[in-house]
Amino acid sequence: MALLEVKSLNKSFGGLQAVQGVNFQLKQGELSSMIGPNGAGKTTLFNLITGYHRPDSGGVIFGGQDITHLPHYERVRRKMGRSFQRTNIFLGLSVLDNVRMAVFSAQGKSFQMFRFSGEFPVVNDKALETLGRVGLLDYKDWTASKLSHGDQRLLEIAIALAGDPILLLLDEPTSGMSSEETTRTVHLVRRLCKETGLTILFIEHDMDVVFEISDWIRVLHQGRMIAEGTPQSVAQNEEVRIAYLGT
Repeated sequence: MALLEVKSLNKSFGGLQAVQGVNFQLKQGELSSMIGPNGAGKTTLFNLITGYHRPDSGGVIFGGQDITHLPHYERVRRKMGRSFQRTNIFLGLSVLDNVRMAVFSAQGKSFQMFRFSGEFPVVNDKALETLGRVGLLDYKDWTASKLSHGDQRLLEIAIALAGDPILLLLDEPTSGMSSEETTRTVHLVRRLCKETGLTILFIEHDMDVVFEISDWIRVLHQGRMIAEGTPQSVAQNEEVRIAYLGT
């Protein structure tokens, strides 16, 4: 059984049909990417999968259960994690508090975050462990705004990992990073998938990253999925080359 099944999803905004009849299945442990030109509908599709948009029609099945109409926070509690195209962290909080808040939120206790944080050592331990997984433990007491752009992106991944997801969706995780930061993030994503069995689907514009680490690639164009397959098969697909790679 697929971990995630997307069934004939459609979404329009006014006269713009952003997602058109998209179907695919995501296997447990798969490390795959979603590519396509700007405006292809990739982020909208992520928003439909994670509950930030409601589809006009179609469905989302996660872990064998229909979650099409569940709000995003319920999907988090069912072990679905997500990062965003634009960095989505609390810049005024410490690095540790950002992750600690995510742990509380995943447990449905976010309102207790500051008042009772000292009384929840298990939450603190989980937050510290998560920072260690992404290489930010040494920065735990820093204010998040003082982190480099690359480390802020890693902090967002840590926030997504705080709820122990079994599916992680990353929206352009290397956007704006230096080559060194990109390499570090690629290694992290690969390690998370290999060592923990985490299923990862990511949007990415850096084709070097896509073809280096993807087991499977899906291609969107004008809201439709025009191809999916191994990196080699996608690279040789004529429709993909015309629509996206420009050759």
